[in-house]
Amino acid sequence: MQEPGDVVDPDRRGMLGVCALTVLVLALPPLTACAQRTAAAGNAGPARIGVIGSGRIGGTVGGLWVKAGHPVLFSSRHPESLKPLVEGLGPLARSGTVAEAIAFADVLFLATPYGALPQLSQENAGAWSGKIVLDATNAIAQRDGAIADEAQRNGIGITTAKYLRGARVVRAFNFMGATNFANEHHRPGGLIAVPIAGDDQAALQVAAQLVRDAGFEPVVVGPLASADKFAPGGPLFRQIGTAEEFRRKMSGQ
Repeated sequence: MQEPGDVVDPDRRGMLGVCALTVLVLALPPLTACAQRTAAAGNAGPARIGVIGSGRIGGTVGGLWVKAGHPVLFSSRHPESLKPLVEGLGPLARSGTVAEAIAFADVLFLATPYGALPQLSQENAGAWSGKIVLDATNAIAQRDGAIADEAQRNGIGITTAKYLRGARVVRAFNFMGATNFANEHHRPGGLIAVPIAGDDQAALQVAAQLVRDAGFEPVVVGPLASADKFAPGGPLFRQIGTAEEFRRKMSGQ
């Protein structure tokens, strides 16, 4: 089973994987009421979101945002591979390169393998400054190598911020898998909690609203240094439940 954030880039998978993701996203119900709440809640209206890593996590969560009324640019080195995904989501979805996603977006959603960070940093040096980045990546030692060891030593959120220099990083959407996000959004009887962590209060507020727009309840765990608590190996990883249940588990740590 893939870990959250263990996203295979569309460039390295066949069209079968793209079609499977398209089916998953198209199965999500319309969220027009959520879009209306989002517009009413914020002065700026819908946020322009750039998805970097449009695999299972990126495609699923990005699809929820499209259905909530946000324009989303899904990115890939070969944007044409994302055609089935964006066509299925309608006019608010488009595809492009990573550089185009960064330039387009008010908020970036990072859902690549963690090992892609050095290359993303090098190829887009200076472009991250001031950008809000929701970081859903997870560092897997067997896949990501030395950078996973660095994240283990220094903290995963702190390490992301080091590579995406100047970005306003918020860890989010990494604690459970794409299937959970596809199946559990807007759950009757109590929204599922999504833990978030960051140092920038304004960025945390934006992230919290986008968690709500996707159909979940945000729970702020703490500053960016606390993000390891809900990364793989942390006590809050895969702790799926309501916000009240999640806060009880937090208080027991």
